[in-house]
Amino acid sequence: MRKSLQVIVGAHSSAGRKSINQDFHGSRIPEEPLLTSKGIAIALADGISSSKVSQEASTASVRSFLEDYFCTPETWSVKNSALRVLQATNSWLFAQTRYSPHRFDRERGYICTFSGLILKSTTAHVFHAGDARVYKLQGDQLEQLTQDHRHYESAESSYLTRALGIHQTVELDYLSLPVESGDTFVLATDGVYEFIPAEAIVALLQQYGDDLERAAAAIIDRALDSGSDDNLTVQLLRVKQLPERNLQELQQQSLNLPLPPQLRPRMEFEGYLITRELYISSRSHVFLARDLESGEQVVIKTPSREMSADQTYLEHFLMEEWIARRLNNPHVLKAPPLARQRKSLYLVTEFVEGQTLAQWIIDNPQAPLESVRSIISQIAKGLQAFHRQEMLHQDLRPNNIMIDAGGTVKIIDFGAVHVAGLAELQPEAPQQVPGTAQYTAPEYYLGESGTPASDVYSLAVIAYQMLSGQFPYGSNVARTRSRAAQNKLSYHSVMTDDLQVPLWVDEALKKATAVDPRRRYREVSEFVHDLHKPSAAFSSRHRPPLLERNPVQFWQWVSFILLVIVILQAAYH
Repeated sequence: MRKSLQVIVGAHSSAGRKSINQDFHGSRIPEEPLLTSKGIAIALADGISSSKVSQEASTASVRSFLEDYFCTPETWSVKNSALRVLQATNSWLFAQTRYSPHRFDRERGYICTFSGLILKSTTAHVFHAGDARVYKLQGDQLEQLTQDHRHYESAESSYLTRALGIHQTVELDYLSLPVESGDTFVLATDGVYEFIPAEAIVALLQQYGDDLERAAAAIIDRALDSGSDDNLTVQLLRVKQLPERNLQELQQQSLNLPLPPQLRPRMEFEGYLITRELYISSRSHVFLARDLESGEQVVIKTPSREMSADQTYLEHFLMEEWIARRLNNPHVLKAPPLARQRKSLYLVTEFVEGQTLAQWIIDNPQAPLESVRSIISQIAKGLQAFHRQEMLHQDLRPNNIMIDAGGTVKIIDFGAVHVAGLAELQPEAPQQVPGTAQYTAPEYYLGESGTPASDVYSLAVIAYQMLSGQFPYGSNVARTRSRAAQNKLSYHSVMTDDLQVPLWVDEALKKATAVDPRRRYREVSEFVHDLHKPSAAFSSRHRPPLLERNPVQFWQWVSFILLVIVILQAAYH
């Protein structure tokens, strides 16, 4: 049986010498599959003593964090999921103060510090704003992982510089670090750490071993005995077992399924009738089939025999259907619900009757600008569905795009998709260049990770190809494996005497295919907007000179003029 993540958690909180405890803490250890896909979360919040409602702020912050984080898409990374939840909580707290009688006095509003820790796979993720602290026990030493966000004007006067609810937006410190079995984390409010030395905390942790509830209570008692006059909260988490860094349990079981038999037309296979062959390659076999129960036409994809021993390929193969089930967009291929238990390894997706964009480009050389805009806009909407789920497509090309009989465009292949949330579960693998050479963004050839701007590049190359039948850098990008080589690449303007393309469209293509991803559009929507409407930054620019538009024609004219000059000089003499 595969190892799962196991921890021990203990906590204790006390109002101390105050009448109200404005601290709040909590933890959540979910069952599978959330334990693998989202991890374990603990958090504490400390209200400010000047406010009579800050205990409501601390309670709401911790509860919403522990509930809403586990409701975020499993495709999102821990960082993205937690920060979005905390930003939403901060906005709610700020709004509560704005509409309260104390909207002009933030010291009496809905404000609290926040410190949270999420343990997913073999990595700890720390989120922090305020002056509570997160420590990691390293041997006999407590290592402080967070920084106090408090400014001291004097020994008697200080104020928080960062906390939830102070401003409409909040800047949170974020830290990720690898963990090992036996690691212990300590979360504590200032009512604890200001009154008990780190050595005493370590001694008590060692004294009580794995009884972290008693250890937490003993730490609170020691701080009270030392004169603490504030609320006190301490949380303890110890890692007892780390999971195997691999695919989720369901995927692991699927990998143990045998390959299906060789499929043929008119053959019945696990509740489907195979209709005809659609595509055969060295990597996969694709067939049109009919579900005998529902009558629906579907596509069945199986791994080829040649790839049956390639574990990495099989993992990516399984991911395609998993991804399709988590995207609900008319411009992305869908996977129907799993109707029955599978006995062999294959994928099922919807059938799109139409043609690939690659065939469309052949049938429509130098396509009209309006047709290009329509198709690119639909692809962009599909890409946005990936990006909202924190996925990168990484292999956008005409062969991976279908146009159905009604003109609807769909992205159909997910074999190279990067899913941030799952990347946190996978073992480190050698960096490989994803995608297809002519459409792959230059940064991948430098071994860099992709961003949404990488997909923007691929989309813009497709638009360029649809307009001109060419590529913005020819075939040179795939041969550049250093930054110096890439800096020598020169964009070829899509504007020629044969193509009547507006200057501002060419400028949009040039920006979207910039070699440096920092100079590109960051969002596909920005690129599509500039394809439809001239940007203010482009409208003032002039048509590029003939040397840029058509270098060959430029030098032909230069040669002709020089020839005329030579002839005239010869005639004169």
